[in-house]
Amino acid sequence: MARRRTSPTEVVRTIVYDRDGGACARCGSTHNLTIHHRVNRGMGGAREAWINQAHNLLTVCTVCNGWFEDNPKEAYAAGWKVRRPELPSEVEVLYPDGVLYRLDPDGARRTTAAVGR
Repeated sequence: MARRRTSPTEVVRTIVYDRDGGACARCGSTHNLTIHHRVNRGMGGAREAWINQAHNLLTVCTVCNGWFEDNPKEAYAAGWKVRRPELPSEVEVLYPDGVLYRLDPDGARRTTAAVGR
């Protein structure tokens, strides 16, 4: 029996990296980048097909990835994390440019509103 894939494909990872400009979606760093799931996969991955699609993924640095876990209230408020049963395509994400975006499963990023900083 083949093992079930629990992480994004290389194609999806590339789409997310390109969409995010090769930089952390929270701080803009270009160092020590990883893929972050906005809705957690859970133990051993998740069965939802969308869990590894681009709208549920962000390019983030390892520092910010840890920050999300240490600061969940702020991470949820900015859309870097999403609570179930919400769908990631329905929750705006704050990027370092101060703009809120909606992310599409195909990797597109749509502007919704600017945030005063």
